Amino acid sequence: MPNNHKTFECITKGSVERRDIAISNLIIAGWTGRDKAAIAAHIEELALFGVPRPASTPIFYRVSAGLLTIGDRIQTMGGDGSGEIEPVYFALEDGLWVGVGSDHTDRKAETQGITLAKQLCPKPVAPTLWRFEDVVDHWDQVTLRSKVVRDGTRSIYQEGPVSAMMRPEDLISQYTGGNQVLPANTAMFGGTMAVEGGIAPADVFEMTLEDPVLGRKIEHSYRIEVLPVLG
Repeated sequence: MPNNHKTFECITKGSVERRDIAISNLIIAGWTGRDKAAIAAHIEELALFGVPRPASTPIFYRVSAGLLTIGDRIQTMGGDGSGEIEPVYFALEDGLWVGVGSDHTDRKAETQGITLAKQLCPKPVAPTLWRFEDVVDHWDQVTLRSKVVRDGTRSIYQEGPVSAMMRPEDLISQYTGGNQVLPANTAMFGGTMAVEGGIAPADVFEMTLEDPVLGRKIEHSYRIEVLPVLG
């Protein structure tokens, strides 16, 4: 299996350690909201635009581990891609860690197949992780916030608590068939929230995972370079 080595800063309540982490399995969890009625309504809404209905909710898209990047710039084909902020769960040798990332997706290709659309774009993540057990007792108070920069103007794109999505333990249990432990060397994107003003491309995507209880943030941003489609 492929190994995607990246250096992360792993933070606990009492220490900071830089680690070289190899990710061999990358999973994008979709339709992870706790409000099932809202999920059903959104599926119907997207179907009107030609986006295929998911086979199940939640659903787990396997994509290449090589798509994972901690860089501050990505390259995509054409201008139809956009980011979406998500918590990201990392199964390491010493347990579960959490960070933040963007499930950048080709929206035009999404009408042909969601798995294809997700495989076409890099998946940026912040190079910082928190030990999950340090936030597990107040997880629902953790918040996500993304901003976009378009033509030099920065604006809020998404904002809200992670409580909008399934808890990590429940989501992992759904994926594994009852086990609350992810396979080692696995990273899983945990789902996203509604966009303010509609889905749209941007020049820069900024993301923040904030823990108001411990008073800390994970922040990361990346610039999107659009490559030409010549045929």
